[in-house]
Amino acid sequence: MERALTENKSEDITRQPEQIRAFRDTWQMGIHSYLAYLRDRLLVARELLTDSGSIFIQIGDENVHLIRCLLDEIFGSENFISQISFQKTGGLVSEFVVNTVDYILWYGKVKSNTKWRPLYADRETGSKSLERYDQVVRPDGHVRHIKAQDFISGQLRQDLKRFQLTSLESENPVTDFEFRGKIYKQRWKTNPAGRRRLSRSGRIVEAGSTLRYMRYLADFAVIPITDRWESMQIGTTLLYVVQTSTSVVQRCLLMSTDPGDLVLDPTCGSGTTAYVAEQWGRRWITMDTSRVSLALARTRLMAARYPYYLLIDSPEGAIKEAEITRTLPKEPQRKAEYDVKKGFVYERVPHIKLKSIANNEKIDTIYSHWEVGMVSILAQLNAALNESWQEWEVPRDPDKNWPEKAKKVLTSWWESWTERQKEIDEAIAKAADQEILYDQPYEDNKTVRVTGPFTVESLSPHRVLSTDEDLPSSESEARTESSGQFETMIIENLNKAGVQNTVKNERLKFDRLEPYAGKWLHAEGEYTENDKSRRVAVCIGPEHGTVGPDLIKEAAKEAVQGIGFDLLIVCGFAFDPHVSEEVKRYGKLTILPARMNADLAMGDELLKKTGSGNLFMVFGEPDLKVDTAKDGLLTVELKGLDIYNPTTGEIRANSTDDIACWFIDTNYNGESFFVRHAYFTGADRPYEKLSKALKAEINEDAWEQLYRTKSRPFKKPDTGKIAVKVINHYGDEVLRVYPV
Repeated sequence: MERALTENKSEDITRQPEQIRAFRDTWQMGIHSYLAYLRDRLLVARELLTDSGSIFIQIGDENVHLIRCLLDEIFGSENFISQISFQKTGGLVSEFVVNTVDYILWYGKVKSNTKWRPLYADRETGSKSLERYDQVVRPDGHVRHIKAQDFISGQLRQDLKRFQLTSLESENPVTDFEFRGKIYKQRWKTNPAGRRRLSRSGRIVEAGSTLRYMRYLADFAVIPITDRWESMQIGTTLLYVVQTSTSVVQRCLLMSTDPGDLVLDPTCGSGTTAYVAEQWGRRWITMDTSRVSLALARTRLMAARYPYYLLIDSPEGAIKEAEITRTLPKEPQRKAEYDVKKGFVYERVPHIKLKSIANNEKIDTIYSHWEVGMVSILAQLNAALNESWQEWEVPRDPDKNWPEKAKKVLTSWWESWTERQKEIDEAIAKAADQEILYDQPYEDNKTVRVTGPFTVESLSPHRVLSTDEDLPSSESEARTESSGQFETMIIENLNKAGVQNTVKNERLKFDRLEPYAGKWLHAEGEYTENDKSRRVAVCIGPEHGTVGPDLIKEAAKEAVQGIGFDLLIVCGFAFDPHVSEEVKRYGKLTILPARMNADLAMGDELLKKTGSGNLFMVFGEPDLKVDTAKDGLLTVELKGLDIYNPTTGEIRANSTDDIACWFIDTNYNGESFFVRHAYFTGADRPYEKLSKALKAEINEDAWEQLYRTKSRPFKKPDTGKIAVKVINHYGDEVLRVYPV
C-alpha cells in the first residue's frame, strides 16, 4: 500500500526522533517531485507484480486525479479496477465544504487475471440497506407492512420474517401464468416449472396487476462491500499523519490476496501493512528510508499478539471444513503439513437466490407428499362450513360462530401448512449457495500466535559510476557545481543545527564554522568545551555512498597536520560497520562519526522552514567485555554505551537502555557478518510486554535467554576472531571485532 502526498506544507515536518508524531512525505518541488518519485517506484512495482497481483495507493482529494493519470500511464487505463472512497476520522478546517474522505486507487497488473475475493458487511439495524425490506410475514404466511411494535429492544420479533418485493420481469418474451385463479402476462425471469416452485414456496405475491418475488432479508444476511467504505477510521487512534488504519489495509489485503501470498509495502511508515499481513498469514516485505519508521515497525511486530486461525491443512481444520460443508474429510490418510498457502477454514453465509429456488426439484417432492393430506383437510373444512374455498382463500382465524369441528379442522389445516412450509424452507436453505466470509476464519481460542521470524536488513546507498565514461563538458561542470552545492548546504545546516548525541540537550554547538579548502576536510571552526575554545574539522562523506574506514583514515591524517585539530567530525548518510574500529587509532584526536538525517537531501528551502532538529547525530560506542571460562568457552557481556558528551568533551558510561538488540558472529571471517547469537535489550522492553501477554503459553526461562546483556557460552572461533554488532532504536549500528 503506497502512502500518498496529502499536504504540501513543509513547516509541518518534524525532526525530533524521540518525539515522532508523523511520517509526512515532503518534496523539494512539491507535487512535481512526488510524481517523479512515485513514477519510478510504480514502474518497479509493475515489474514485481504477478499477473494476478494488485496495487493500492492511498491518496487525498487534492492529488487523486494526478495519481490516477500516472497509474493509467504505467498500468494502462484498461487495468483500472476501482476508486474507493473511505471516511476519515475527521475533516480539516475548510473555507468551504469540509472534506472527510480519502481515496484508494486500485489497479491490477492484468485486470482479467486479477485475484478477487469478495468481502461482505453485516446489515446493521438502522442502515439504509434495510429500508427496502419494509414488509414482514408471519409463520402462517400472513403478509403485512412492518410496524414499530414489531421490534423488541431494537430487534425484530423472532416469529416474523422481514422481506422486500422485487421484480420477476426479464428480457424474455411475454407468457401467461395462472396464480390463485388469475392469469398474469409478464416477461418472466424463469420457466413455468420454476414459477410453479416459486408459488409453492410462498415466494410470489400479488402487487396490483403484476406478480412480484418475495426476497427475505435472511436470504442473504450480509451485503457486498462496494467502493464506499464508511466509518473505516472512526473510533481508531491514529498516531501518525499519513498512517492508515488497520481496517483499511485489512480490506485491501483480504480482497486481493490469499494466505501465503507476498505483500510489498514500499513505504513502511508505522508498519501497519506488515502488521496486518502477519495477522492474516500473508508473507510480507516492508521498507522505508527512515530508520525511525523501521524501528517502530520492528517494535510493533515483536510485541504483537494475533489470533490463531484454523488451517485447512491441519487435522482440526479438515474436520471443521467437513462439518460446515457437510462432506467427508478429503484425503483422510494424508499427513497434515500445516501449509498456510492452502488457506484457512472460513465461516460461510447462505445466499438464497431466485434461480436456486426455481431449480430446486425437492420442492415438488415435498409439495406432492403433503398434497393428498391437505386436500382432504380442505375438503372437510369446506363440507363443515358449506364453502368452496381454494387453498389461498382459507382464513387464518375462525369465526366465533363456527362449530367446534370446523375450528379443529382449521387448526389442523394451518398446522399442516406450517409444517409443509418449514420443510420447503429447509430444502431451499440446504440447496442455497454458500458465500465464503474471507474476513471471518474460525479461531482456535486455545492457541495464541505471535509474529513469525523476520529480518531487518539495511542497504547502503552505494553509487557506481563508470570510470571510462566520457561525459560532455557541460554535464561534467554541472556535476562539479552540484557537488559544491551539496557540501555548502551540509556545512550551513551543520553550523545551524550542531551535533546531537542520544541524550536530550547534549548538543555540540559551533562558535564558528567555515568552509576549508582541504583535500579530505571540508570545513573548520571552533566550539567551546568547559569554557575553553577548541578547534574542529569537518569531513563530509559522499552524497550517494557509504563512509568507510579509508575515508576516516585520510581525513584523520589531514586533521593532525600542522597545528592540528582537537575534534574531527565525519558526516555521512551511511557508515561501514568497521568505521568504529578505525576512529580509535588517532590518539588525542577525537573522531566523531555523525550520521546525517536523510531529510537533508530534500534541499535547503524545506529545512529552513522546518527547523534544525536532529539532523546530525552521534551514536555511542558499546562497552563490551569478552571473558574466557575455565572450560575454554567464551562469553560476551554488553555493559552499556560509552556516549561522547559534546558539551564537556568527556566519554560517559551509560546503560543499555538505548540499545535495541545486539548480535554476535562467533566465527567472524573478516568479510561477512553472520548472526549466530541474537539478544534483545532496551528500556521500553517490548519483548517483556509480549512475554506478559503470553505468560500462560511460554517458558519464562527460555524467554529470558533472549532478553539479556550477557551471551550464552560458545566455543573459540576457528578464524581467531569474533564480531559483535550493536544496534540502537533508530537503526544505527556499530561493529566491534575482537581477536581471540
